[in-house]
Amino acid sequence: MRKIGAITIGQSPRKDITKDILPILGDKIELIEAGALDGLKKEDIEKEKPVNGEKGLISVLNDGSSVFFAERFIQPRIQECINKLEEAGAELILFFCTGKFSYDFKSKFPIIFPYDILKNLLPLFSANSSIGNITPKAEQLEYTKKKWSSIINNIEAVPGSPYGDIKEIEKAALELEDKDIDIIVLDCMGYTLEMKKIVEKISGKPVILSRTLLARVVSEILDN
Repeated sequence: MRKIGAITIGQSPRKDITKDILPILGDKIELIEAGALDGLKKEDIEKEKPVNGEKGLISVLNDGSSVFFAERFIQPRIQECINKLEEAGAELILFFCTGKFSYDFKSKFPIIFPYDILKNLLPLFSANSSIGNITPKAEQLEYTKKKWSSIINNIEAVPGSPYGDIKEIEKAALELEDKDIDIIVLDCMGYTLEMKKIVEKISGKPVILSRTLLARVVSEILDN
């Protein structure tokens, strides 16, 4: 049994994510989780909202509610998660967030970021360098376009939270239906397989689900 670590920017465990990725990773691994917001109260986290153009992140707590907070608040806490997982014997760490992080994390073992996988694959799957992007909050749209603009010429980004009413996802898919795009990215680890199917059906376009893409790449590495 191989030990694999997983870090969420919210609170662990993320059963909503692992239900879709564990079948891909296989039964020969033990997944050990850590969360950057573990042990914190919602009211304390909500005091750390992004200000003055800071980058904001969204994730969920153990009670199922979502929170929006500044990236700077969790950066040192992510390093604590890495240390914890290494001490627990993890030989590889999965990052449960599609954000682009500039923080210099220290680890003895590889940390697999979904952003890095998507950054290399998206240009290959978009012949016209034009993608659709569904991201959780309207406040994240500017950051989202900036994040992908170095590799994609046209980004049609729309909001649709994976932690709210499913109608948000349906509305976002409808907005992208008539756009001249090659593929749609569900740009958050919170989006589920069910949501991917909904977006595919409504938009009529191929859809990349970040959580299962991460799992499939790691499964290849583990040779499960």
